[in-house]
Amino acid sequence: MSAVRRLAAPALLACLLASCASFDHLATTPVNLPESPPKQQAEATPAIREHNRILAAYGGAYQDPKLEGLITQTVDKLVAASERPNLKYKVTILNSPAINAFALPNGQLYVTRGLLALANDTSELASVLSHEMAHVIARHAAIREDQAKQAALVSRVASDVFNDPQMGAMALARSKIALASFSRQQELEADGVGVGISSRAGFDPYGAVRFLTAMGRNAELRAPTNNGVDGRFLDFLSSHPGTPDRLKIVRANARQYTAPGDVPRDKDSYLASMDGLPYGEDPSEGYVRGRRFLHPRLAFTFTAPDRFTLENTAQAVLGVRDSGNLALRLDVVRVPTEQTLAQYLASGWIENVDEKSIEEFDINGLPTATALAKGDQWTFRLYAIRFGGDVYRFIFAAKQMTSEADRAFRYSVSTFRRMTQGEIDQTRPLRLRVVAVTPGDTVERMAGRMPLVDRPLERFLILNGLNQGDTLTPGDKVKIVTE
Repeated sequence: MSAVRRLAAPALLACLLASCASFDHLATTPVNLPESPPKQQAEATPAIREHNRILAAYGGAYQDPKLEGLITQTVDKLVAASERPNLKYKVTILNSPAINAFALPNGQLYVTRGLLALANDTSELASVLSHEMAHVIARHAAIREDQAKQAALVSRVASDVFNDPQMGAMALARSKIALASFSRQQELEADGVGVGISSRAGFDPYGAVRFLTAMGRNAELRAPTNNGVDGRFLDFLSSHPGTPDRLKIVRANARQYTAPGDVPRDKDSYLASMDGLPYGEDPSEGYVRGRRFLHPRLAFTFTAPDRFTLENTAQAVLGVRDSGNLALRLDVVRVPTEQTLAQYLASGWIENVDEKSIEEFDINGLPTATALAKGDQWTFRLYAIRFGGDVYRFIFAAKQMTSEADRAFRYSVSTFRRMTQGEIDQTRPLRLRVVAVTPGDTVERMAGRMPLVDRPLERFLILNGLNQGDTLTPGDKVKIVTE
């Protein structure tokens, strides 16, 4: 996880609320607490090194013969219908709840199990795979790599030759904007090519419309606020066009091939392959259960303050209150045993710490220290807890640090404790279950079978491609999330 470093208040807020944009949409990856970095063999080719980097970033490969067989059959049909049927592809399922897919120039394709869980039929899967194949056919990935190298070279020349770091930074910024615009055009091109490949292969071309719609709805569910960041700025530098732009193009392309509903979606066989698929975080990386976070492998748990939504990322556990005025971050660092926690809080890893506010005490038998730090617009309540050989850092942020907010933060930290062996044994991953609708079943009743996920009604609708007010037909298959 993050190394010890000096942070000013604005940088701390960015660090606290940061999230990463995935290849196709905002994505969440599980928190990885400190481990040794994977060894890379000196003789490995660039493609192998990139493959290993992707595996490390996305929780490794997820192996399931049933799913792999479905994907292989789908790819074979798409390849035969593509403009370059001589190309070879290999698909790796990544063990990540992120909703993501991408391609390397050598034909290596990647899809996450989170993406597979969101799709509802084979045509939707085909739309994703054909889109990534289109990148390979058009050599988009190779072009991106060349442009990124050129952008870095422009910055280095401006800095070194003119001895002007500011000029170098401005040159790099301009290059990145040009690269982002170029990438958006690539995505729109891949959408058009992908729809054509999918339709010629016998899949419903409107699968792309359905899946892009599901991705947009899922992104809105995950990010109800922008945490104070201007959404227009994020869209401007996004490597992908906005979902409305993409929907307009894929719908227009699909209409060139057929009318909606004319091609079977192959839903039942797809859902049969999804039954039992792990949902959410990998068991080894901890779980979010509403406001509670549990990490059985590291044997700790805590509960966020009321009305907080938690997210488990590769760098930290993040949380934000629905109003966007309160936030939290939990990460872990190594602190020398001879350094007290009070000394650590005052050591300068974050600026503007009020040293008079530093206190030391125990929480559930664990040595703890707390302090306040103030920025221009935010106040931070910091906690450092020594747990085993590591120190866990809680960073709470409030636009207005009221006594009520501070009490909520103190309550949350007081719930940090070691899990019992019984709790560890009973903590099980969530899984998708495919069930048949019975007479009398409603959307609300089905969502009620998903008590362990946040916002179960909205999540049930998105997982099944349904809208508010839709009715269920007895005999239809739907996905629910349960242990």
